Amino acid sequence: MSINSNNIRNIAVIGHSGEGKTSVVEAILFNAHATDRLGKVVDGNTVTDSDEQEIARKMSISLSVAYAMWEGVKINLLDSPGFYDFEGEENEALRAAGGALIVTGASGSVSVGAEKAIDKCLKNKIPMVLFINGMDKENADYTGTVAALKEKYKGKIAPIQIPLMEGNKMVGYVNALTERAYRFTGEGLKDIDIPADSKHTLVSMQESLAETAAENDEALMDKYFEEGTLSREDTIRGIRKGIHSVSTIPVMAGSATQNRGIINLIGEIVKYMPSAEERREMLATSLDTDDPVSITCEEGPFAAQVFKTVVDPFVGKLNVMKVFRGTLKSGTTVYNATTGKTERINQIYLLRGKKQEPVSELSAGDIGAVNKLAATNTGDTLCDENVKVKFDPIHFPRPVLSMAIYAEKKGEEDKIFQGLNKLAEEDYTFTVTKNKETGEMLINGQGETHLDVINRKLKAKFNVSALLKTPKIAYRETIRKTVEAEGKHKKQSGGHGQYGHCKVRFEPFDGEFEFAEEVVGGSVPKQYIPAVEKGLIECLPHGVLAGYPVTGLRAVLYDGSYHDVDSSEMAFKLAAALAFKEGLKNAKPVLLEPVMKLKIAIPENFLGDIMGDMNKRRGRILGIDMMEGMQVVNAEAPQAEIQRYATDLRSMTQGRGKFTAELARYEEVPAGEAEKIVKARQAEKE
Repeated sequence: MSINSNNIRNIAVIGHSGEGKTSVVEAILFNAHATDRLGKVVDGNTVTDSDEQEIARKMSISLSVAYAMWEGVKINLLDSPGFYDFEGEENEALRAAGGALIVTGASGSVSVGAEKAIDKCLKNKIPMVLFINGMDKENADYTGTVAALKEKYKGKIAPIQIPLMEGNKMVGYVNALTERAYRFTGEGLKDIDIPADSKHTLVSMQESLAETAAENDEALMDKYFEEGTLSREDTIRGIRKGIHSVSTIPVMAGSATQNRGIINLIGEIVKYMPSAEERREMLATSLDTDDPVSITCEEGPFAAQVFKTVVDPFVGKLNVMKVFRGTLKSGTTVYNATTGKTERINQIYLLRGKKQEPVSELSAGDIGAVNKLAATNTGDTLCDENVKVKFDPIHFPRPVLSMAIYAEKKGEEDKIFQGLNKLAEEDYTFTVTKNKETGEMLINGQGETHLDVINRKLKAKFNVSALLKTPKIAYRETIRKTVEAEGKHKKQSGGHGQYGHCKVRFEPFDGEFEFAEEVVGGSVPKQYIPAVEKGLIECLPHGVLAGYPVTGLRAVLYDGSYHDVDSSEMAFKLAAALAFKEGLKNAKPVLLEPVMKLKIAIPENFLGDIMGDMNKRRGRILGIDMMEGMQVVNAEAPQAEIQRYATDLRSMTQGRGKFTAELARYEEVPAGEAEKIVKARQAEKE
């Protein structure tokens, strides 16, 4: 199927978790006859939530694509998870989308997810429409929700319908732009007369919409001032212009599970949301000139970007892409501008959730998928071999929570890491790293739910079980006092003996480790001095306090003795080890802990809570900056105190806070804390 870009709408469905995004997508697909039944999230039979874990958790965990046809227009719906841990999936959707459908509940307030979604669309200039869902619920508050939205986003919110309520249930609506009223029936919509008690609200709403329309167009503004009003056609034109410039956000309402208000929503998406042809130009870099170039949705040299990758151990890898220019055809060869390799296009698919529909080509502005690409991943640019361009990579949030991962059965470690590497191809928001000091393999992601999902995917897709544990802290040991110690290794067991004797001075040092020698008179022959150094270096990974690596140490070999026959390199290595253990015990050994540098972005009203909490974590506030309307707290805190900070911060800020952390330095652990750590370490060894 090839379709003109003017008849394509690419819509990211975003918002707070649990407010019905997947149900809205399902209802759109059902009304457009893209599916023959209205599935339900609770029953696990929706088109876009088809993963085992999505069905079990009754929530979306990954981006899913499905399309529907409505009056000759193709609507590509990008159903995104709303839960905080899966923000990367939303970013993928917004890269491919020309507009956003933000779904929010009728709670009488602005949910965190809706607020974050609106703010992100405003920042990135993505046109949007708001759908207030759940109007069938007993406590549904449409008026309060609209009022809260208007208060938060002054001058932008434009309700275009009046819900008709009986009791607490929405039974129909009045469209303020078309001046027509409808009642929901079992068969769909029924035209009715505008109720008398809605006429005053209708007049007020139309006046407000005319004002909003006039503000979006200078010619309309002049006309409005001259005539005091605008025609219906002028109002619609001004509202549409405001939507495209992201200065107007239209609001509609309904109930996805009851299939009410959805037909109206589809019609408004087709009428008001920008087509693929109208979507703002995409900036790319020409690989020939290194200059920025504007890619518009038109016929021309092919250019597309992969925005989602799905890896299945049975089906293989599927790359989902948006064609920004030109046409992609089966059997052609394209250039991957990210990897510098060419790829042959085999089969192209259109997607409806898990269902794949083979097609021969994909035109400009459309979304589809290709399988069996050898060296193509999320974010990669595919283009014409003769006109090489590269799009900016998709932004993914940095990991904020780490867990140690262990194989449940010994010997399956390789299978786990192979599985994780495969999963990393479809999810760029987690990484796998090894802590060299603790020896643990760490999986780093966006939160506890995210890491649990990855762990369960390992079992489901690769049949391997892993355990997630709190990571060990990479403590270190050092000394605070200069001491002298000697080590003597003497052993006689018939025949050849062993003899090594060295005296070493241990000093605090401003680096990791330094060895020096001040031997005079040949008390330790030169050929044995490297053995002393080696013996000391081999002791460094295991300190005397709790067995942690030793740092900040200078060791000076200043004296010793040897035996002409019995001395050897091994004997001097063992003597050095004895001196190390003896010396460090008396050199006032202390524990060091990693201290992290934090940047915590929060709304101002949470500032006091965050600062108080940071003090409880033995943290220090270094300063506060303002950035993009958020307070950014610069702080330092011990790593041991912030291992679950991602979860705690969300709890303290209702999901609005974000943070990044990086190692600043090592500092001495307070005596009381050090005692607990040493005891825990001893118990662990036992």
